[in-house]
Amino acid sequence: MPLFPIDYNDFKPIGKTKERLSAVGLGTWAIRDYSSALESYVYAIERGINHIDTAEMYGAGEAERFVGKVLRSVGRDRVYVVTKLYPFRFRDPDEAVKAARASAERMGVSYVDIILIHWPDPQTPIKDQVKSLEAIAEAGLARYIGVSNFSKEQLEEALTATKKHEIVVNQVKYSVLDRRAEELIPLAVEKSILLEAYSPLERGHVAEVRLLAKIGRQYGKTPVQVALNFIVSRPNFIAIPKAERREHVDEILGSLGWRLKPEDIELIEEKL
Repeated sequence: MPLFPIDYNDFKPIGKTKERLSAVGLGTWAIRDYSSALESYVYAIERGINHIDTAEMYGAGEAERFVGKVLRSVGRDRVYVVTKLYPFRFRDPDEAVKAARASAERMGVSYVDIILIHWPDPQTPIKDQVKSLEAIAEAGLARYIGVSNFSKEQLEEALTATKKHEIVVNQVKYSVLDRRAEELIPLAVEKSILLEAYSPLERGHVAEVRLLAKIGRQYGKTPVQVALNFIVSRPNFIAIPKAERREHVDEILGSLGWRLKPEDIELIEEKL
């Protein structure tokens, strides 16, 4: 049997709400050609992908401005926007609110759907970081709050620090080649936390994995599609790859609507 029950949902709930994100979203880190990407991201949203992840540090704000262009092209209400702020922003609630407002302004919106601490600030107690995070939601600049790159212990501490708003997301590095974040799954299931996998394709390296190609041939799928399907088969996990061209979007979409058989998931767990 696989290590975890297979999650067959192609739309996964945000925390304990009834709102759902598509199991594959779109990341915006290190986009090389924003013009080409704009067409591709609009194309993806028109085909059912409903969320985009970004951060103030990506392209020194350029990625957020790019997301704003996407939103103006497709309509704000069609996209869940997730963004992340530098950890030092969360040393002070006023600074956090100011940074969140600047982030929203770069995107041309009045609020984002989910805002995250990009990684834990070692100089600030987690309870104080969470206090600043909640201040952003209280100011109406984010509908939901979350964290990124938090370990199991750090996430547990953050969960106990909230006063009014629940943490609904932990964004972490996760792929078939780097499965360390699986330690988070039991806690995520227990507390209804969505796990967002960044770098799910390991900068394209999963396409070169022979085992994934072999498994993919049984389904008529590419190694990339197998790698993404493995991730979204995990409870509470979604993936946020980048897709700068239409063919990338089509390949990503081909990772949904089906699931790997338990024995193939076991094989990946054992061999990779």
